[in-house]
Amino acid sequence: MKLIGSAASPYVRKVRVVMAEKRLDYQFIKEDVWADDTTISQSNPLGKVPCLIMDGSEAMFDSRVIVEYLDTLSPVGKLIPQQSRERAEVKTWEALADGVMDAGILWRLEATWPKRADTERSQAWMDRQRAKVEGGIAAMSKGLGDKPFCSGIHLSLSDIAVGCALGWVSFRFPDIDWRGEHANLAKLCDKLHLRPSFADTMPA
Repeated sequence: MKLIGSAASPYVRKVRVVMAEKRLDYQFIKEDVWADDTTISQSNPLGKVPCLIMDGSEAMFDSRVIVEYLDTLSPVGKLIPQQSRERAEVKTWEALADGVMDAGILWRLEATWPKRADTERSQAWMDRQRAKVEGGIAAMSKGLGDKPFCSGIHLSLSDIAVGCALGWVSFRFPDIDWRGEHANLAKLCDKLHLRPSFADTMPA
């Protein structure tokens, strides 16, 4: 398998962490989708990463689709439960984490996209996205409470999604002091970063 993506993307990192936890072999192909010479549309018509290329050149995209598929490839470290209620809980955690990343990316693009003049940037839009990021992090903290992991007592996709989202927020928005405000999330992330899957995929 080949994974096309960026080392800075939190969605790509989520897939890479899952692949490491599942002990799956793959080739990582770095791609800057914002570069003028990007070829990502040849694999994903939406021009986004991550994109997983399977044997036979078949492409799969969207991190949620990819990680669900990867979890079926190996019985090692099952990350998504089979039971409907537990499964829905894990997928809801993933949706919350992805929502934080979605809002953060919209915020960052509005603030930094070089093809937009400073006079064209909307502070109200950026404030709205920041509120979503901070609100989502507060919801993560409330949902985690004093549990060892987001969805019970074992690592699941919930924790991987949350860890990748928070790691990206720290990477792109260091002024957001989520660690100081949510000690339980900081404790969870410190525990996650002891795992090689997280330590080896730090955003850069």
